[in-house]
Amino acid sequence: MIQHGKLLAVFNSAHRVMKAENILKKSGLAILLIPAPRALSTDCGLAICYSSDLYDTVQQSLASEDILPVIIYRKVSESCYEPIWHADDSTVSDT
Repeated sequence: MIQHGKLLAVFNSAHRVMKAENILKKSGLAILLIPAPRALSTDCGLAICYSSDLYDTVQQSLASEDILPVIIYRKVSESCYEPIWHADDSTVSDT
């Protein structure tokens, strides 16, 4: 079960999400590759789940390898996720 406040990075392909998982785990970051919740629309059905305090580190690690997610969500309630960052406009809300 995903805890409230956790972040979910969503990618546009299974290949990209698994490559991102590999990069982040090699960096020693506490992340989990999970099936994407049904409430989220994903192309590959997977997401990377991590704590909000890792947001900057995860973004920097992925940006350095040119493999940013399509969108990042924060879990706010049992079945509600709010987008906090989107690749198209690189907006960031309070993490």
